[in-house]
Amino acid sequence: MLPIVIVLLLYTITQGSSIDGSNTSRWIQIPVIGVTFQSSTLASVVLMIYVARYLTKIAEKTVTFKETILPLWMPVFLVLILILPANFSTTAIIFTMVMILVFLGGYPLKYIGIILGAGLLVLSLFVLTAKAFPGLLPNRVDTWTSRIVNFADGKDSEADYQIEKAKIAIARGGIVGVGIGKSVQRNFLPQSSSDFIYAIIVEEMGLIGGFVVMSAYLMLLFRLVIVATKANSVFGTLVVVGVGLPIVFQAFVNMAVAVEFFPVTGQTLPLISSGGTSIWMTCLAIGIVLSVSSEREDLKLSEEKEHEQENPLDILSEAI
Repeated sequence: MLPIVIVLLLYTITQGSSIDGSNTSRWIQIPVIGVTFQSSTLASVVLMIYVARYLTKIAEKTVTFKETILPLWMPVFLVLILILPANFSTTAIIFTMVMILVFLGGYPLKYIGIILGAGLLVLSLFVLTAKAFPGLLPNRVDTWTSRIVNFADGKDSEADYQIEKAKIAIARGGIVGVGIGKSVQRNFLPQSSSDFIYAIIVEEMGLIGGFVVMSAYLMLLFRLVIVATKANSVFGTLVVVGVGLPIVFQAFVNMAVAVEFFPVTGQTLPLISSGGTSIWMTCLAIGIVLSVSSEREDLKLSEEKEHEQENPLDILSEAI
């Protein structure tokens, strides 16, 4: 799937379309069924599985950094570079998740430090290139920097319109909320059904509803850890972490943005925000986790059946 993903990302960055007034090309129009597809979400799942598979292969080997450049880091950086021009936040999340995955997979810390330095260098070169040649990537780097600056200075401006409306929605919610379906700010808050849906949830269901949603993601994280620790193989453990952890991480990034703990990122709330591709890929990731869990259950059942089918004379002899 990795070559297919790279082709899709290349097509997206050159021929992709924008949605809801976005100035980025993140979606592919599928003419046959008339829907749009965001290739970066598929790329995230496929890349995590690829990294998990490679780490499994070298789990019991001693490899040098040079040996891992082509098979591991070249595909990772190629995918990230193709996503970066249109979606910095998704690139940052994927890079962070890859770093966590290779750390848990036993990749040497000194090599991880080299990759972190290389990542910062590539990002710096990208920003400098965009500043020097603004026609190549119109508005994107300026958008990122303005969001970070507006978040850091703490002053209200026209650029903080979404955050201000989100805070008003949260303030109206109080403890128990104004009631499901009775939100007022959803009529004024841009992306109220996607990027800032958590603010609307708090407005309608209050602080209690906000904690319930947060607790649901914490429970999902807890179950992911259980499945990962009980997996039958190293690959099973790593793939559960690789495809499952980004769901919870993205959820907390989305909630942090809504309460102004984090700059605006454009990340949706998994399984709750409206959207097609994000929900499909989240369900795909959860299906992969369930497949690892069911494999363990199948193995357990087969072992129990083998034990039940043992010769009674053998059991008696063992008892004697």
